[in-house]
Amino acid sequence: MEGRDESMLISGGMNYLVPVLLRQFNDFEIDQERITKILILHAHFDHVGIIPYFKRSRPDIEVYASAPAWERLGMPEAIETINVFSNNALERMGMVEACSAYDLTWRNDISGVIVSEGECIDLGEIALQIFETPGHSSCSISAYIPKLKALFPSDGGGVPYKQTIITSGNSDYTQFQQSLEKLKDLEVDYLCADHYGYVTGDEARNFIAQAIELAHGHRKKMEHLYLRTKDVNITAKKMVNSIYAAHPDYFLSPDVLEGIYRQMVRHIARCMGTSANP
Repeated sequence: MEGRDESMLISGGMNYLVPVLLRQFNDFEIDQERITKILILHAHFDHVGIIPYFKRSRPDIEVYASAPAWERLGMPEAIETINVFSNNALERMGMVEACSAYDLTWRNDISGVIVSEGECIDLGEIALQIFETPGHSSCSISAYIPKLKALFPSDGGGVPYKQTIITSGNSDYTQFQQSLEKLKDLEVDYLCADHYGYVTGDEARNFIAQAIELAHGHRKKMEHLYLRTKDVNITAKKMVNSIYAAHPDYFLSPDVLEGIYRQMVRHIARCMGTSANP
């Protein structure tokens, strides 16, 4: 995002994207020296991968994130998880050699600025408004640029996937739905997602409303299945099977998706006031 005075990278992507990003800077004639800020929208490994390289190669860059994100990024077990998952992605994408010249490992030497609900980050004639939108993760935030009517909700706004939206209320499905409600009245011409790019026009204007509707239906399906099975694992497996029946090439592996569903179903069972079998 280019302002009059400085530029900001929004979201931190996968670590193997560093050489791709550097090439794009050259291809699009983007002045790296103007990039003085990076905004982390949440602290999952696939959204913070470029941060170590940029922060260490440019110590003057300010990295912004929510307080829960910085807390997570300071935990040794969270750092280890980020590095394990990131290294697995490097190998899976065949990018180990291409990235060998870059320091991509998260360590405890990275810190930054805490942003919270209602704060603005001014780049000069362009300002980003911050919304706290937990639910996908406890540390999720969204950024909105009124001048451009551009919304950056990360996965907290749902993931555009083919002809649908994945309603990814991973950590707390109720908070995820509440966060969508918070965003629904914003005027949006550009919905900029962290996965699969951006949507514009009527699709962007209707995106959050559609995500709200789909999230409601998704929750009802999980509730219905759990009432029938009274078992978190069985419900999670059935949900994963239904996802893969509709989308055989779904972007998450079955084991990862099943773990996410166990978390969501366990939360929903608590909300229903029933005891969840592990």
